[in-house]
Amino acid sequence: MGIHVIKMPDLGEGIAEVEVVAWHVKPGDTVKEDQVLADVMTDKATVEIPSPVAGTITSLGGEVGQALAVGAELIRLEVEGAGNYSGEQARQQKEQAKAPAATAPAEEVGDPQLEAVAQAEAKQGATAKAAAPAAAPPPKAPAPQQRSYQNGPTPMRAEGEKPLAAPAVRQRAWDLGIELQFVHGTGPAGRITHADLDAHVAGRRGGGQGGGSDNRYAKRDGEHAAPVIGLRRKIAEKMQEAKRQIPHFTYVEEIDVTELELLRAQLNARYGAERGKLTFLPLLMRAVVLALRQYPMMNARFDDANNILTQYDPVHLGIAAQTDAGLMVPVVRHAEARDPWDSAQEVARLADAARTGKATRDELTGSTITITSLGPLGGIVTTPVINRPEVAIIGTNRIVDRPVIKDGAMVARKMMNLSSSFDHRVIDGQVAAKFIQAIRGYLETPATIFVE
Repeated sequence: MGIHVIKMPDLGEGIAEVEVVAWHVKPGDTVKEDQVLADVMTDKATVEIPSPVAGTITSLGGEVGQALAVGAELIRLEVEGAGNYSGEQARQQKEQAKAPAATAPAEEVGDPQLEAVAQAEAKQGATAKAAAPAAAPPPKAPAPQQRSYQNGPTPMRAEGEKPLAAPAVRQRAWDLGIELQFVHGTGPAGRITHADLDAHVAGRRGGGQGGGSDNRYAKRDGEHAAPVIGLRRKIAEKMQEAKRQIPHFTYVEEIDVTELELLRAQLNARYGAERGKLTFLPLLMRAVVLALRQYPMMNARFDDANNILTQYDPVHLGIAAQTDAGLMVPVVRHAEARDPWDSAQEVARLADAARTGKATRDELTGSTITITSLGPLGGIVTTPVINRPEVAIIGTNRIVDRPVIKDGAMVARKMMNLSSSFDHRVIDGQVAAKFIQAIRGYLETPATIFVE
């Protein structure tokens, strides 16, 4: 038997380090060749790291949320044959293997319950070796996974014992008003899954808690700390950097989109079956592209370290998209060369890739100006944060029917506020206002969107 060390691969494009966002294995697991070991994040793209060999995991190179440099040790496996770890390194590995089983996993894993699993595996493995040369079957996860399911007021875990759950599960539990301390976990090492939340809710609705008593006013105690890692950490860092570095100037304009909505309905009735239905967004994208021809300084990126403002002829439109993991900004490249239907198809493709975690790094970087929208929840006014190093961001708000005085009469019109922010270091207020007025002109007279 030998030791094979898998190091963090070079993922290209000058990436020096990545963040571990998920482990799919733990010490003691047997893995096959090409089995996914971990998910790592570089910028905003999540990359799966597969195993090049088959073997048994002996240690992990870091914890979830930890940054690892390219070339750093990611994982160790015990493999058939000599492996790629020899000489003095192999001798040190053998000495570590002889050390008490309770110490190594604690240093390498760091998660109390995964540590307990590793210790149990090590102890059971030692007993099996002493009894017979045959390999022992994998041990069952201890503690929480062995407990009977309870929906009552008694916690599933001992005091101070932290429930294991992914950030998405924790967020969903928070939204549902569920304390994870009371939820039975069926995942590895007692980890709580979405299915466990569903089972808990079903049991609660069936009268599992207090025989169906009203818990709406039940007193709640406790707090839930979760590390800010992965995409959420990247979003936090980028937002903080943007607000710290950029003096934001936000300009809000009211736009009458009645005629635009009428035209959109006509286009969908005539071309929807063969070309797809249009939403408001692709029409706005085209209006932005046309307005940028008059104000090209908006389609730019500012290198504040070297005081260089670079304007771009192509329009690479970032479209902010909400995903379960957090906000992402896929990029519609060469929006200037796309008609509204082509833009709509590309937005749909990119949004799906972002939501399913399949968007590549190239699809999430390189935008020159960004559009952000909260959709039907858009509110009255927003103050969008600039997608640094860009210098402008266009934010839409919801469309509502409002009474408007038109030609001396009060009429109902479909109105929408456009809330946009600019980098006041390089964009003057008057220029920003003229740029938004140009967009307004195209949207309020929508035929001009299709006229060059």
